[in-house]
Amino acid sequence: MKVTKFSIVLFAFCTLLMSCSDNDDNNNDYGRLSVKLTDAPFPHDLVAEANVTVFKVDARYKGNMEFDGQAIDSTSTNMTTENGKSFVVLMEEEVQVNLLELTNGVTQELVDLSVPVGTYDLIRVYVKGVNVILTDGTTFDLKVPSGSQSGIKVFIKPGLAVNGGLSSDLLLDFDISRSFVAKGNSKDLNSITGFNFKPVIKACNMSTAGTLMGLITESREEVPVGIEGAQVGVYIADTLNTSAFTDINGAYMIMGLEAGTYTVVTEKEGYIMQTSEDVKIQAANKTVLDFELLPEE
Repeated sequence: MKVTKFSIVLFAFCTLLMSCSDNDDNNNDYGRLSVKLTDAPFPHDLVAEANVTVFKVDARYKGNMEFDGQAIDSTSTNMTTENGKSFVVLMEEEVQVNLLELTNGVTQELVDLSVPVGTYDLIRVYVKGVNVILTDGTTFDLKVPSGSQSGIKVFIKPGLAVNGGLSSDLLLDFDISRSFVAKGNSKDLNSITGFNFKPVIKACNMSTAGTLMGLITESREEVPVGIEGAQVGVYIADTLNTSAFTDINGAYMIMGLEAGTYTVVTEKEGYIMQTSEDVKIQAANKTVLDFELLPEE
């Protein structure tokens, strides 16, 4: 009788173990992918809005289509094939964004869903309804060269690996200063006759990239006061990598910096420029770097 009970318990335990193993295998077929949009700094005082409408996002899938002998259901994952290459549709809905609002750490989430595990090396962003509104209310509607038909191609180097049961975060950095090119004198409101739209977007894998943030202040009666509009430049070997401008409180944030060592320079007209060398950026971490500027005599 004792042997019989032990056999029953052993059989139940083995059945439970096999069930858990099967569930884990199924979970490992999919991982979570998040895609967010932000804006590289655009120091243009004459522009009030730079609007785009994103209506579709897909990603090129480079991984193996089979896991443990079971083929991925392309219908459930909304996968398509083009010229022998597989694309996973990540989003198909209209999201209107004023890119000027996506600064200093503000992002717009475009995608957050489960996708097949594997490597993704290309994102395509489909846009329409692109326009620029000047501070005097003048609106310019811009032509989209290919973003509405074939999508704006954003290569991910190295490819983004999505692992089973884990989350992967991708940041799309929309460079307004290079994407919206003013016609005429860009420093004179009355001389601007329009804009050319030449989209430039950089993809950053947030698992291998870090964030630089801090405050730029000056001392007034021994009290630190934030400086608005100060420029923070991030350099690698004397080459400008990216930059940001402080907000009304003197705060700045630069996301998507690859892990490594940088030189950071902050400056504003009327103040003495300051430089900080050997600033270390760590993957998936935030580095805080503050500056106190002195007025020029």
